Parts: sequence; structure tokens; C-alpha cells
Amino acid sequence: MTALQPTRRPRLVVIGNGMAAGRALEELIRLVPTRYQITVFGAEPHGNYNRIQLSPVLAGDKTLAEIMLNERAWYTEQGIELHAGLSVTAIDRDQRQIIAADGRSTPYDVLLLATGARPRRLSLPGAGLAGVQTFRTIGDVSQMLAAVQAGCRQAVVIGGGLLGLEAAYGLRQQGLDVQLIHLKSHLMDRQLDAPAAQLLLRHVQALGIQVELQAESEALLGENGRVRALRLQDGRILPAELVVMTAGIQPSTELAQAAGLIVERGVVVNDKLQTSDPHIYALGECVQHRGICYGLVAPLWQQAKVVAEQLAGRQTAQFTGTIPATTLKVTGVDVFSGGDFHAGPGREVLTLNDPQAGIYKKLVLQQGRLLGVVLVGDTRLGPWYLAQLGQDVSTLRDDLMFGPLDVAA
Repeated sequence: MTALQPTRRPRLVVIGNGMAAGRALEELIRLVPTRYQITVFGAEPHGNYNRIQLSPVLAGDKTLAEIMLNERAWYTEQGIELHAGLSVTAIDRDQRQIIAADGRSTPYDVLLLATGARPRRLSLPGAGLAGVQTFRTIGDVSQMLAAVQAGCRQAVVIGGGLLGLEAAYGLRQQGLDVQLIHLKSHLMDRQLDAPAAQLLLRHVQALGIQVELQAESEALLGENGRVRALRLQDGRILPAELVVMTAGIQPSTELAQAAGLIVERGVVVNDKLQTSDPHIYALGECVQHRGICYGLVAPLWQQAKVVAEQLAGRQTAQFTGTIPATTLKVTGVDVFSGGDFHAGPGREVLTLNDPQAGIYKKLVLQQGRLLGVVLVGDTRLGPWYLAQLGQDVSTLRDDLMFGPLDVAA
């Protein structure tokens, strides 16, 4: 008799080793532990870590080891071949293989793109000077901490969004003089309205961070190849031995685009999180789903679950989108926002503003449905409000500001 040949397991190759990819692998292994032969390529020389916790590492409150989600040993235990510190340079869809930076080719039956996003660097004169960097990876944090150890005392952070505030806070905790530059009229302008941002500004200033609003950067000035100052468009010169750009992120789509996949702002995916090639799935910050690119953790976790279920053969699993919500705690003040919190025709706005206590609440309703929420100072009801977004809350209207009794207590 002829011996039966063992059935070859399908080859799953994952490009990217960030939080979304890591969660998808965890879910997949939980569902079908041995279904795939898995290979992972990650550009960073680490296992999987919690990017959200980079700020506490910068502030000195946590170590790199404490924010690791999956050390290298985990991949070995799961039978996953991990190539950490090795990026992928091309996808050959005809041959169904990827080409890595060292020239090796790896075949796939199914490919998962999780290339994430890259920070936007402002194209200012002097942007290439030493000491000018972004805030995105462990490597970025290590460079900032090295600058502190080398005696850096003055830092400028460009961008007053979530990342900018976290970077400014972390550097201030390290004892630096920090100036935060923001182009718009108030901090976190995408997530907060003006009154909420004013409360946040007061708190940030109380931490010793100097904030310049409606300030536009013009050029970075250097000496001996290192940054020494930032010049604003109004002519002011801000001394800086370290400049951190936090001007948003941009989906990393170059690989997908070069491979001929449909790419708009992000890699276009359907509700199954398949790209225009049914053998290639994508998730995380690199994707565009129903016209939206998500940069927050909650929707990425949902995407990870759907991708895992799809790969496990559960074809009914779908990602239909989610309402983005933002939480900020790192600066010591709690901030939460979700949905559409802007006033407008036909909308009812409920507010509670107590500057003395540092508390602000804003709820926006239309035809009895909760559209948006902003909370500063007391965010305990944030998850409850998030669950009510889009729902008819007209019967709760009189007590809506205080939430359900069991939560408010």
C-alpha cells in the first residue's frame, strides 16, 4: 500500500506585527489552533507591544517589558515563524509570495496586511536635523529618552492632538521645559469643542507645559547638524534641543498599491475585510472600510475578531463599522468624546459646565436620539453613553446627564 501523504496546512503570511495583527493572531489561534502554517514579518525588532502605553514609558512610569503583549517566546510556543526587524518590500500576487528586504521570498495561500500607519512629518526647512523626530514607536521613545539622558532640557512638540499631548506630558514628566505648538484655536480640535478644550488647556498649563495656539511652524533652525530652535510664522523663535512632530498619521499603503490592490486613502476592504484580491485580507490603520480609516483601538479589535473568524471559516462574520470614541487619561485629566457632538439645526444640546470643579459634559440629541457626547473631568459614564449613541433616549432625557443610577453611583 502507498503511504498517505500528510495534508499540507494552508500558509498564512502576516505583514505587520502591531496591535491589530497580534490580536487577530490571538483570536485565530483560539478558534483554530493548528489550521495554518503562520509566518509574520514585522519591521520593528520586537515582539508585539501595546502602542497606547508608549506615553507611560516616555514619562518613566512603565518599562518596555511592561508594555509587551507577546514576547518572541509566544510566537515560538504557537508555532509561528516570526521575522522581527525584517520588512516586506513587495507582494507578488501572481505567484502568491512576498519578497522581504533581505531578498527572501515566502509563499502564501492567504495574506494578511496589517501595515498600520506612519506619522506625518511636516516638510519644514530643517526637518532633517538631528533631534527632530516623530512619536510612534518604541524606537522613537528610546531616542527621546536618550536625548534626556544626554542633557536635553528644552523640547517643542508640534501638534495639540492626542499624541501631542501625550508626548508633551511624557517629556514634562522627565523634567524638560516643554512648549506645545498647535495650529488650531483649541487643543484636540477633532475630539473636543471649545469649552471642553479650554478646561483641558487649563490643566495642561497647570502641569507646566507652555501652549501656543493658532501658531504655525515655519522652519527648524540648527547648529552643527542638530536642531536648536523652531521659528514660527509670526517670527518668534522657540529654543529647542528636541522637536517632536505629532501632526497625525497616514495609512501605510505603498505595498498594497504597488501590488495593484485598490487603494484610496487606505487599502479598500469589504465587510469581510477582504481587499480587491480575495486571497488578501487587511485590517488596522492601513485599511479603508466604507470610506472610513480607523486609528483607534476599539474598532481595530473588532476588525481583528472578524478577520480571525473569516480565516477560521466563519464566513458570516462581518465588520460593519463603528462609532469612534476617544479617551485621554495620560495628562492626569480624564477626557472622553464620541459620535457627532457638533450643534446644528434640529439638534438639542444639553450641557453641564463647572469650571471650578473642572467638569464639563455635553450631549447632543436629534429627534430623541443621542448623536454625540463630550466629557471632561468625569468620564465614568463614557462607556454607557457610547452604547447609547444612535439610540432613542427620549424617555431618559430628563436624567440623561446623570446616566443610569447604577453607573452614576
